[in-house]
Amino acid sequence: MPEINADAICADYLATSHALMQRILVEERDTLDKAAERLASQIEADRLIHIFGPGGHSNLASQEVFFRAGGLMHMSAILDEGTLLSNGALRSMAIERTPGYGRVVIADARLGEGDVLILANAYGINAALIDAALEAKSRGAFLIGVSSREHAESTSPDHPARHPEKKNLHDVVDIAIDTKVPIGDAVVSLPGMTENISAISTFANAFALNCLVIRTVAKLLDRGVEPPVWRSGNAPGGDEANARFLARFRDRVRAL
Repeated sequence: MPEINADAICADYLATSHALMQRILVEERDTLDKAAERLASQIEADRLIHIFGPGGHSNLASQEVFFRAGGLMHMSAILDEGTLLSNGALRSMAIERTPGYGRVVIADARLGEGDVLILANAYGINAALIDAALEAKSRGAFLIGVSSREHAESTSPDHPARHPEKKNLHDVVDIAIDTKVPIGDAVVSLPGMTENISAISTFANAFALNCLVIRTVAKLLDRGVEPPVWRSGNAPGGDEANARFLARFRDRVRAL
């Protein structure tokens, strides 16, 4: 077998990742703009924006824009312990496939009329995710989904991860942002390997969400509103800058 050029393959992975994010930038422009308009109105009214990423690595999406340097202080992450990989990867997968679980999480978060919930999930199909969406919608929350339409629509209706109603996230939410993640997630193939390596969904979720933040801030500035934004606590003056706003959010954002 010929020697594998890892440098070239890493470069291909970079090019594939860039191409996917370029598609999000161009193809989801109008959807991101529409979602940002809703988020800007929420922040202008001094209301929180909730985000939940039910599913192993999809939890990283909610953490990407919560309590993050350069992130909006109005972002409130629902960090449920059930699907976190730190409690066991196989356990996480079993929980995300458990019907009813997502409803309990949303009920515990006490979401209701006038709330906005972002649901971020790489594949957009698991039972906990769909139940979270259905419960939040029944309570009157406005839903923004971040997931891959292609991956959801390419997954068999009888896949064991699916919700009993076989719904896809993009069919349930009010605004669906498509991350374009291909079926299987991993995008690098190597000679001699039967399985692809190097997943792409974490990059896609993070890019889409940060584009949403950028557009939201731009809209607020156009309205004459400067939103409070976290500064890194490890940067000079970070603690002091953040302390100006802590009293405003400490008792409202459960995960702070």
